[in-house]
Amino acid sequence: MIIFFQMFSVAVGFGFLVFIHEFGHFLAAKMCKIKIVTFAFGFGPDLIKHTFKGTKYCVKAIPFGGFVKMMGETPAEATGSDGEYLSLAWYKKVWISFAGPFSNYIFAIFLFSFVFNAWGVITPNTNCCIGSVVKNYPAAVVGLMPGDKIKSVDAVEIETWNDLNVELRNRVGKRAFFVIERKDKSFKLDMFIVKNPVTKAATIGVRPIKTKISLIKSLYFGVKASILQTVFPIIYLVERAVSLENPDISGPIGIIQLMANATKEGLQDYLTLVAILSVALGLFNLFPIPMVDGGMILLFFIEGIVRKRINVKTIHIYNTIGLIFVVAIFLFSTYSDLLRLNVMKPFGGL
Repeated sequence: MIIFFQMFSVAVGFGFLVFIHEFGHFLAAKMCKIKIVTFAFGFGPDLIKHTFKGTKYCVKAIPFGGFVKMMGETPAEATGSDGEYLSLAWYKKVWISFAGPFSNYIFAIFLFSFVFNAWGVITPNTNCCIGSVVKNYPAAVVGLMPGDKIKSVDAVEIETWNDLNVELRNRVGKRAFFVIERKDKSFKLDMFIVKNPVTKAATIGVRPIKTKISLIKSLYFGVKASILQTVFPIIYLVERAVSLENPDISGPIGIIQLMANATKEGLQDYLTLVAILSVALGLFNLFPIPMVDGGMILLFFIEGIVRKRINVKTIHIYNTIGLIFVVAIFLFSTYSDLLRLNVMKPFGGL
């Protein structure tokens, strides 16, 4: 039953992110008076379908994502007629391409804001006071309670949560000795430091005190979180490129595993992860890679600069290059997932 619920949560979460993305394209295309042939949630055979004003709306059997089929959206279908995607002015095509990633960012801001409003934000303090203890983690097993203060780890004094995070990170996978203060008493205990299955951060299963905030403040923190989830991955990728190291990225298998783990951790972690993935999906689609939204935006900007419509053959070659690049990313990320899961070990890691 638990496995079924995890599978359902993964399918709904991942599928809804892609659906939100496609819904952005759908609304923008409608604004530009493009003829929509099909707007679908999921893939495979139709479960529910209805045609309204020439557009087929349907729910399909496999709930992983969705798609928008616009008239004249591929070079092979384009005839130059009104109501076709490729017949639009360059700036309208830019808007339609941008609307998908933009929708992912709006959705992420909404989710982050909801999480901050429902569960609160961390209260800055000068001591490492526990706000809550996560079930089945080392801290819960040894009996730590909300209100306890962590004073030291292996004789290293702890004053802030950042101090604790640093010491835990240095000892992940090892056992450490803690000094805990409870009211007016202090006692020692040892705990094994594990990894959070969602964030991969070192942890013992304790969380800081959080304060409930207003809707306006939660919206501010939601925007801030979305910006940080955009900036940090870009910095990471640039650093890896400069140092000529392979980036550690998750593919479909890794994402499914993360979402399944987040489902076990609770609604807060699950919604936070979905928000992070929504930003990631929006960000990836803004990269200037041929075939994805960012690549099409770049192509149409060039069209606007040269003031000449890009010919069908150029678009076809451009999309073919993009397809090869996207498939390469997919294969590399899937291979990385398999290495993390030790699936490739019997084959010597290939």
